[in-house]
Amino acid sequence: MAPRLLLASTSRYRAQLLERLGLPFGVRAPGVSEAHRPREQPAARALRLAHAKAKAVALQHPDACVIGSDQVAVLGRRILDKPGDSRRCREQLEAASGRLVAFHTAAVILGPGARPTQSHVDRTRVRFRVLSERDISRYVEIEQPFDCAGSFRSEGLGVALFESIDTRDPTALVGLPLIWLAGALRAAGLNPLAADQS
Repeated sequence: MAPRLLLASTSRYRAQLLERLGLPFGVRAPGVSEAHRPREQPAARALRLAHAKAKAVALQHPDACVIGSDQVAVLGRRILDKPGDSRRCREQLEAASGRLVAFHTAAVILGPGARPTQSHVDRTRVRFRVLSERDISRYVEIEQPFDCAGSFRSEGLGVALFESIDTRDPTALVGLPLIWLAGALRAAGLNPLAADQS
């Protein structure tokens, strides 16, 4: 019998992505601090937080298979956290105009009993076109991406801000690398293509 599947996240974007695999799952808030650590590299930070989120939920639900994920956006050496308001959205987009932003999206699966199984970090590079002040203000007004690292939604109007996206998995930019995750879940006994998902 396949273990129960839980997503250790309060992100509606991650939940929407996981729904695409057709597996029944629950959502739990991990309650993990996302504070920076000095000199921590972006990919290492994303992986550390993904693991911490999965572990926090797995300890409360030892019978479950738990997915943890985290994303760190970087412009040069500057980490772009979720902006929270329109002023910071505009400031982040002004800084990204004409430049490359890297997104490190980590995912971890812990099996029942918090048993380590698999982990992965996907790197996506987004090249922004040169943005006018009017473009930025209009975009922020329309989509209000206050809860999105980098201040855009690539699955929405955010694509109008880009010159290019370089990635192995377009879902990673949204917040959960489904190509890797589908294979990792199969290895954990949760096959999205199995006949019986109950």
